[in-house]
Amino acid sequence: MQPTLLVIGFVYPEPNSSAAGTRMLQLIEAFQEQDYNITFATTCKKSENAFDLESLGVNVVEIVLNHSSFDVFIKSLNPAIVLFDRFMTEEQFGWRVSEHCPGALRILDTEDLHFLRKGRQKAFNSNQETDISFLKSDIAKREIASIYRSDLALVISETEYKILIETFKIDSAILWYLPFMIPSQNCEPRLDCKAYSERYDFVSIGNFLHPPNSDVVRYLKKDIWPRIRKSLPETKLHIYGAYDTPVFKEMHNEKEGFLIHGFVEDAFEVLNSAKVLLAPLRFGAGLKGKLIQAMQTGTPCAMSSVAAEGMFGAMDPNGIVEDTVDVFAARAVALYSKLPEWEAFQVQGFSVLKNRFEKELHQTNFINQVNTLLETLDAHRSQNFIGQMLSHHQMQSTKYMARWIEAKNAKL
Repeated sequence: MQPTLLVIGFVYPEPNSSAAGTRMLQLIEAFQEQDYNITFATTCKKSENAFDLESLGVNVVEIVLNHSSFDVFIKSLNPAIVLFDRFMTEEQFGWRVSEHCPGALRILDTEDLHFLRKGRQKAFNSNQETDISFLKSDIAKREIASIYRSDLALVISETEYKILIETFKIDSAILWYLPFMIPSQNCEPRLDCKAYSERYDFVSIGNFLHPPNSDVVRYLKKDIWPRIRKSLPETKLHIYGAYDTPVFKEMHNEKEGFLIHGFVEDAFEVLNSAKVLLAPLRFGAGLKGKLIQAMQTGTPCAMSSVAAEGMFGAMDPNGIVEDTVDVFAARAVALYSKLPEWEAFQVQGFSVLKNRFEKELHQTNFINQVNTLLETLDAHRSQNFIGQMLSHHQMQSTKYMARWIEAKNAKL
């Protein structure tokens, strides 16, 4: 009999809009290869950019917050594993899973550490360095509590893994480092990967709803692009991303070579046509899907230290890493203009993919860990007293708040 995986999604996966969407599809594929029957459930409405999960044979179900219909649903489904997409879904549905399917392995995919990203954003907005005071926030307490209540929390970045262990003293037994998992054939140059002589202009890409990405557009417009354009007056910057608003569309300026294109269906095509990807993120967390896409297309990057974080380990990057405006612009111009360096960075990008993100390096170990936990779940949980304690108190608070909301809604 096929084992069942229930994914409780925060949103529908949008792999052409965000790295989170790509990540979710990689996890689904990993379990499908183990012959799991997969159901994806979410409270979110389907967007026009949503991936068609049913085309992969995934069952798709709409669920309702604060409603006992979920209890009936999950008891009937009786999954072997429940995968929570971000800590918010664990907060909302974790207690129901624990109550009605106590034997299910509960896995939390953090996507990125939300408290880290938001703490860095707050520090940036207040013109301060990010220190521990920005990390020990209310959202950190919520997110880390969710990690403890889960049997296993997936962490996409080695930097974030280190923060959880060293700063917050979380037991590594409930954490698992799992970066992007790229099929081996996608870690090699494609036949249609363009050479330096066939490429033109700069490119930037990212979902406009994501604050680190929207800040990048403003930063490029005001500070970085004028400096690059002064040195390379014939070049253009092409900016792509889903959910561009009128505010960003108004930044489009043909004379300045600053072009806002909006959503793109095929990121490979636009990255494969550009000489350099610009990714000067000033805050954020997790791994940057845009850098993975750039490496897959053989496109060297000019990036900030935040963008590069967790990507390269001990390896050299596939481009330049710089945080100072003037130096960033000057080095981006040099990267764009010098063929030998550009070609060396292109080769390095494929080396990084193969040595750090190749699917075979990570998926087998992850699945083995899942299988081990399925066999030793009671013993594993007995070692996580903090998680048991937090689950107990969640049952006493979140559960009864949800029941109260459901009763109140029933009266309306």
